[in-house]
Amino acid sequence: MAKIQPVILAGGTGSRLWPLSRELYPKQLLQLIDETSLLQTTVLRVSQLDEVLPPLLVVGEEHRFITQRQVTSLGLGSECSILLEPVARNTAPAVCGAVEYCATEQDEDTILLILPADHLILRKNAFQKAVVKAVELAMEGKIVTFGIEPQHPETGYGYIEQGEGSSVLSFCEKPDLDTAKSYLAKGNYFWNSGMFAFSIRTFRTEMEKFAPEILSCMRESILLGVRDGNFFRLDKSAMTRSPGDSLDYALMEKTDCAAVVVANLDWSDIGSWHALWEVSEKDDAGNVIQGDVLIEDTKNCLIRSEDTLVATVGLEDTLVVETSDAVLVAPLSRSQDVKKIVTKLKRKGRGEFRLHRTVHRPWGSYTVLEQHERYQIKRITVSPGSKLSLQMHHHRHEHWVVVSGTARITNGEKVFLLYENQSTYIPAGVNHRLENPGVMELELIEVQNGSYLGEDDIVRFEDDYGREEE
Repeated sequence: MAKIQPVILAGGTGSRLWPLSRELYPKQLLQLIDETSLLQTTVLRVSQLDEVLPPLLVVGEEHRFITQRQVTSLGLGSECSILLEPVARNTAPAVCGAVEYCATEQDEDTILLILPADHLILRKNAFQKAVVKAVELAMEGKIVTFGIEPQHPETGYGYIEQGEGSSVLSFCEKPDLDTAKSYLAKGNYFWNSGMFAFSIRTFRTEMEKFAPEILSCMRESILLGVRDGNFFRLDKSAMTRSPGDSLDYALMEKTDCAAVVVANLDWSDIGSWHALWEVSEKDDAGNVIQGDVLIEDTKNCLIRSEDTLVATVGLEDTLVVETSDAVLVAPLSRSQDVKKIVTKLKRKGRGEFRLHRTVHRPWGSYTVLEQHERYQIKRITVSPGSKLSLQMHHHRHEHWVVVSGTARITNGEKVFLLYENQSTYIPAGVNHRLENPGVMELELIEVQNGSYLGEDDIVRFEDDYGREEE
């Protein structure tokens, strides 16, 4: 059997799962079903395949550190490479960039297995068997897509029309309900999962025929890219010039090499709160309950609390999701429309579409506890052995109080240690740094005050994470 190179696409934002999914903490990084994120579940799934190489992850620049942290927690951090996209250009450029990167390290007969990071697959044995079939077809020069046996007439998925054997007759856009019902009645239409398998050789040949501009731009983005440890940064200028097409549109709808492997995987892309409700464990009244929730006379609802008590009375077929800075209430049947709220948040210039109150950084995280016009209060957590950049602010002063752990402080020309209940004051314009030299987490409270408190008021002089120029 040929070598298999898994490529996990982890660059999406999952706006239809707002307010839990945010631009800087998207769906694939969330723990929606159990104690592992969808990304971690995908990495574990491919690691169990035979003849498989360590996975290559394709992520956005802003998600690189939390992605690395989640993979490292699985014990695979040193094995996985992470390809960083400087701009979002849809699936065809993302996949093409991954192929060109792999071509620098693997021979052209290596089979690439392309998997979105945010899909749920419950039947692992069926997945492994489907991969074996797909790899066999890929070795014969096919570009294989995975068709999912439809369980109901779904309007949120595209469809694949299967011909004789494994051949593909057509790729169909998301249909209306009547069309979806007709697809199920015909019996040869399957949900388009967005998973693929092909050899490097076949993919390059077909892209040269049907999408040469994408191939050229992404080849250049690899040639001009820069390695940084486990990260490889694609060249921004070259990738920006690439057409932003989906892989289906750029290649699959045009190539004569398309093939489909049909499988029943108990699959979902969890593309909405209703989809999550469908695949989650329910109580006797059909409710999916997570967090601190009390219900009375409530049926067929999804109710999730992240930060505080949520109580419901007399609800039915309803979605309630609470986070520290937002609450969403909607009929479950309209959960696809949540993305309209995200669009309105962006239009109004509000930050709730982009950030949670807790923001993850490569050194740990911070949580905004209070925010006002001229001051805000944060809780900062620094991982053992980690440190923030040596930095300065033009417009804000900071007061740090250690809650637990040990802090090594750089405050101007002075370097000293602070312990529990000790504090320091850092005026605007003074170079400073926060480090955790201990073996337990460092937690402190930061009080900021000044005329401007935005996160872009940071001038970095030294940084362990390559962020000086950000």
